[in-house]
Amino acid sequence: MTSADLLDPEVLSRLGNLSFRARSVVEGFIAGMHQSPYHGFSVEFSEHRPYAPGDETRILDWKVYGRTDRLVVKQFQEETNLKAYLVVDASASMSFGSRRLSKLDYAKHLAAALAYLMLKQRDAVGLLTFDEKPRRYYPPRSVMTYLNPLLSELESLQPGGQTRVGPVLHELAERIRRRGLILLFSDLLDDPSEVLSGLRHFRHDHHEVLVFHILDPLERDLNLTGNVIFEDLETRQRIGAQAALLRRSYRERVREFLEALRRGCRQHSIDYVLMDTSERFDRALFEYLVKRRKIGG
Repeated sequence: MTSADLLDPEVLSRLGNLSFRARSVVEGFIAGMHQSPYHGFSVEFSEHRPYAPGDETRILDWKVYGRTDRLVVKQFQEETNLKAYLVVDASASMSFGSRRLSKLDYAKHLAAALAYLMLKQRDAVGLLTFDEKPRRYYPPRSVMTYLNPLLSELESLQPGGQTRVGPVLHELAERIRRRGLILLFSDLLDDPSEVLSGLRHFRHDHHEVLVFHILDPLERDLNLTGNVIFEDLETRQRIGAQAALLRRSYRERVREFLEALRRGCRQHSIDYVLMDTSERFDRALFEYLVKRRKIGG
């Protein structure tokens, strides 16, 4: 199995538990970073710094040298550079999936992989889950042993409740007082103005924000034929229609919805990443590392 295979949702979903998958995604990503499109971009772990004349050779990390031809020394201080909050939408709409992974499954894998990557970098990471109201909160910590309770919570997370992204983000912004990086994983199936209002609350409080907007490919293009029964996963309301007759207007509505979110995020310096559940996980990790580099630490 190649490093690329470990980044494929369809392949990864057949392997082990969430802990194994999270580690596989990160290790596969790091192993493949010399390949396009990530050539020249490196993952810098805070336990290393460049070698300087006078440093003791016993603290050189020869494994890193063997991989990268760079001399670095191990650092042992426990100081933390960043506090990150993984905010995961577990509302009922996240249960939808036309592929092996539902939107919630995909969000869990992304959040788990990012938690592992952050802890490898000695950054502090916390977790918040929500539907129409906040569910669980794990405050940020920077020790690798914290990965186990985070992944246990993610693995047991079940979808339920209606989507109220905007109001819940306001509640969470009031709860999170220490400045940090907010990473939101959601389908954002709510009024865009409400969603953007909640995201702006975080920016007003001087948080950095990175949004992973997760949709199923079928939600984006409505690639169906014949008579179809559509069911709202939150209200259970059903309606029958000819898919072909709806497709053009549906796609236009989706385009307008996505553009409103993109434009609103751009206006308020919020990083927005649209992903669907067929995409490899490496793009999300790369977007995080770009954001991490921007904010320093």
